[in-house]
Amino acid sequence: MHKKFFTMLAIIFFALSSGCSSEEKIAENPAEIDLVEEKLKTLSLEEKIGQMMLVGIQEKIFDENANYMLNTYHVGGIIFYDRNMETKDQVKKLTDDLQKNSKLPLFIALDEEGGRVARMKHAITPPPSQELIGRSGDFNLAKVHAVETAKKLREVGINLNFAPVADVGNYDRSFNSDSKIVAEFVSQAAKGYEEENFFYTLKHFPGIGKATIDPHKDISVVEDSKNVLEQEDILPFKKIISEQDNSKFMIMLGHLKYLALDKENPATLSPAIVTKLLREELNFQGVIITDDLEMGAVKNYNSPEQIGLQAVKAGADILLVCHNYETQKKICDAVLNAVQSGEIPEDRINQSVRRIFKMKNYLQN
Repeated sequence: MHKKFFTMLAIIFFALSSGCSSEEKIAENPAEIDLVEEKLKTLSLEEKIGQMMLVGIQEKIFDENANYMLNTYHVGGIIFYDRNMETKDQVKKLTDDLQKNSKLPLFIALDEEGGRVARMKHAITPPPSQELIGRSGDFNLAKVHAVETAKKLREVGINLNFAPVADVGNYDRSFNSDSKIVAEFVSQAAKGYEEENFFYTLKHFPGIGKATIDPHKDISVVEDSKNVLEQEDILPFKKIISEQDNSKFMIMLGHLKYLALDKENPATLSPAIVTKLLREELNFQGVIITDDLEMGAVKNYNSPEQIGLQAVKAGADILLVCHNYETQKKICDAVLNAVQSGEIPEDRINQSVRRIFKMKNYLQN
């Protein structure tokens, strides 16, 4: 049933949006809204909250734990690591098994940035690091590698890449330390993914190039003014948001604290950054996903339950929990309990699920 629904929805969406400008494509279509609302009404609260979870699994095969997360917690997406990947055939079987056992189409994601951040390098040749691509000075090279990466990932059933990195800074995951140059490279990468109709992700909003501590371990504090952040770190994100169809890519939040934007909370947990800045000021209409909520930058300071609730309240659409089943369950249960108690309105959940469905409209498998 879910395949038929989303296929029909995608056909109608493409028919209505063909020939439109990028700004018109972002606008809502009445037929699309009606079909999304119709589907939304068929889902239980548990299923809707599950769509807001993208989680890691532990094995290279579809097992009882993965089945439990799909059919008890109704998770909407899976992230792969090397622990899940051995051969192309094995990965394709795993992605097929996951999709077949899910009521709704799944996002199946991984981090294939290039260079040192790439998966299953022995079987899937990764692109060069973004730093090396940036050094070439050839903006088109970012597009070429995005097209190649999309094709390779699609072959094994993966439909979402957590790349390109839109951060500005002097490290090997960034195209450059100049924001305008980074913006142009990221723009070309985005065009490459869209040419292949493949989902991509800009990360890590509003930019973690100024991090002094690895966010896997702890939190960094950025003291720059908002004006400086806008001219430097935020510029690449702003360019892609204004240029591209917002329903075809995600934006991943970073775990840094930006004192000029929110003195108390890291970006992932900040309504001022997620809702006010990204959603309202920059007018991003697509799916907002957190970085892994098990990173030290957030988990060192609060319980999984509170982290999950705060991320939803801040405005995140998808909660990324990459490693621990118990943490995934705790966060999902906490959100469910908060909605049932009235702490979080169900309409807040519906807003996120609508954005997720709009993106999943493009999935044909």
